[in-house]
Amino acid sequence: MALLLLLRDPRHDADPGAVDVRRASPAAATTALTDFVAAVDAGDSRSLAALAPDGDEDAADLLAGIGDNVAALDLRGVTARYVDQTGTVAADGSWSGVVELTWRLGAYDAGRSRADLRVDFAPSGDGFGIAGFGGGAGGGPGRVPLWLQGELSVSRSPDVLVLADGARPDAEAVAARVERGIRVVRRVLPDWSAPVVVEVPASAAALDETLGVDPGTYAGIAAVTTTAGTAADDAPVHVFVNPEVIAGLRPTGAQVVMSHELVHVATGAASAPGEPWLVEGFADYVALRDVDLPETTTLGRAIDLARRDGVPQALPSAADFDTRAVDLQARYEQAWLACRVVAERLGEQGLVDVYGATADGAPVGRVLARAGLPLRQLTRTWRTRLQDLAG
Repeated sequence: MALLLLLRDPRHDADPGAVDVRRASPAAATTALTDFVAAVDAGDSRSLAALAPDGDEDAADLLAGIGDNVAALDLRGVTARYVDQTGTVAADGSWSGVVELTWRLGAYDAGRSRADLRVDFAPSGDGFGIAGFGGGAGGGPGRVPLWLQGELSVSRSPDVLVLADGARPDAEAVAARVERGIRVVRRVLPDWSAPVVVEVPASAAALDETLGVDPGTYAGIAAVTTTAGTAADDAPVHVFVNPEVIAGLRPTGAQVVMSHELVHVATGAASAPGEPWLVEGFADYVALRDVDLPETTTLGRAIDLARRDGVPQALPSAADFDTRAVDLQARYEQAWLACRVVAERLGEQGLVDVYGATADGAPVGRVLARAGLPLRQLTRTWRTRLQDLAG
């Protein structure tokens, strides 16, 4: 008996045809960025608008607005270096890349700011245009400088620069608040000199984007003093305002907020390793020094918290000052009360000296003990005062 086996070869030939795989072009991105920097250096709004992808009016308006910002801000030292692609290339050929950006605001910034941000590129003619700027979304790179977010309203004086994503009267109102705040700070720190830069994004969400933080980080914060770009020893420090929170404050409250932030600028708090309760309490001490308000107002939240949860055993910790911490405002008030106790016991200059020593890195307990007010004694007095206020 014969057995016939028929075996089918599973292999077969196929012609997949040509596959068009779109790729990002670092060379094209570099060319677009080189043209961008050249147009910024020239303050040429038309050339900047021409860098937008064909037909993208939003991008053209954005880029033209950036050009208008250049002269108003005395923008200098701008560089833009392509680093790498982020994400995939879209079906229409658009894609995004990480770009290292540096800049300086003329005579107001002693050094350059630096930030890594996302730049969106899209086909335009024979090359690629710049469609926009972003950062932080989807885990991408961080902050987007305010001057890259469109045309700004600017108020300038020799000591103060305010850049605001809003109406010019708003920028001028902030500038006036800064001028008053400078006088407030100099009553306690007479040797401090400006200049001061204040940035006012359009919203709380825009503030988070400007600072490259998670959405909602500064939703409840009126203002923050920090570096204008990536933290570095020579990075310029600016005040950043949350317009949504400030808008809900009375004029006195808004002024106290600005004066508080200017104390941080004057003392280098953005980079100094000070004790958090002393850093924040000292800023409030200076800001509130000549404000005539009852303690039920200036310490109202701290009093309510003490009545609800009892008087704390210790002065506020670093965790208590997290921007999303529960009872954050009460912690600021507690810190202010502690600094008032120090000033009452050691004098105002004694408080200034304690602050300065801790800003230079000395432990606060050691500094207070040498000044004649041990931390344990300060805490006990502070708790007693808070208990008396809470009734």
